[in-house]
Parts: sequence; structure tokens; C-alpha cells
Amino acid sequence: METKQIMDQCTEKMQKGIDFLQEVLVNIRAGKASVGVLDGITVEYYGTPTSISSVASITVPDARTILIQPWEKNMIAAIEKSIINANIGLTPSNNGEQIRLTIPVLTEERRKQLVKQVREEAEKARVVLRNIRRDAVEAFKKAQKEGMPEDEAKGGETEVQKVTDKFSKKLEEVVAQKEKEIMTV
Repeated sequence: METKQIMDQCTEKMQKGIDFLQEVLVNIRAGKASVGVLDGITVEYYGTPTSISSVASITVPDARTILIQPWEKNMIAAIEKSIINANIGLTPSNNGEQIRLTIPVLTEERRKQLVKQVREEAEKARVVLRNIRRDAVEAFKKAQKEGMPEDEAKGGETEVQKVTDKFSKKLEEVVAQKEKEIMTV
């Protein structure tokens, strides 16, 4: 394997790790309405489990409200039941036309819990980055045994560390931004 190939794989995997962390953090509610809260919640639609976004229009009219407008009125009860069963901490209310989810104001204690959760997810992502770095360094050592010049292998290991540092900094920025979002009242 050549240096560029190992570095490309390393960079791609690290980027995927950061992207995954960002997806996870989107689902941690920060007191702001986000349609991401409903991801993964399914509703029975003619006997088939279907995502809410497939049977209704979901909008965020303001920072504390999510509005769900089913395309078929008979789906209102089923959507409400699915949201309650999903146990996401939101109580749906409907007016016969649409379902409204009001995001409650977060308490200081709840904010601290969410920050702790964010830090736990960040630590998992750090472990992923370290594992990717280790795998890349091992790939360079193996390539050296298979005939890659020693200076090229050592240079590759140094480059892997630089890439790891870059992605670690990116991870810290993502986490800091999410913590700030959570702690902002």
C-alpha cells in the first residue's frame, strides 16, 4: 500500500467519525425546536411502519414549536400515539388539523445533563479517531516491512499524527459549539 492510499483512507474514516458525531449531537435537544427530534419515530401507515416525515409535513414555525401536518386527517391519532410511545419528552396536542409539539424550557440541571451526554459522545468519537490513527500507523509499519522506504513510512506516521490533530481540533470545535448551544438560555 502506498502513502497516499493510507492517508486517504485515514482522512476519509476520520471525516466519517466527525460526521457521525455531528449527527448524534443533532438529536440531543438543546431547548430549540428541531425536526431531527422526530427522526426514527415510525407510525403505522396501512399496516407498514413509516417515518412521520413520509406521512406528514413537518415544520418549525418558531424556536419552541414543531408543527406536524398529516396529509391524511385520519393519521393524526396514530402520529400522536407514536410520539407519546417514543418517549422523547414532548407531549403532542392537536386541533383536528395538525399536531403541535412545544419544546419546554430547559432547567439548569437538565442543561448540565445534556452537556455531560455531549461529552460522553465526544469521548466515543475521540476513541474512534485514536483507533483510526493506530490502524494507519500499523499500515505504515506493515508497508515498511513489505518494502516501503523507512523515511517514507516515518513521514507517513508523522502525517497521520497531523491529520489526527486536525480532526481532534475539529471535534473539539463541534463539541464546544453544541455545549454553547445547550447552555444558552
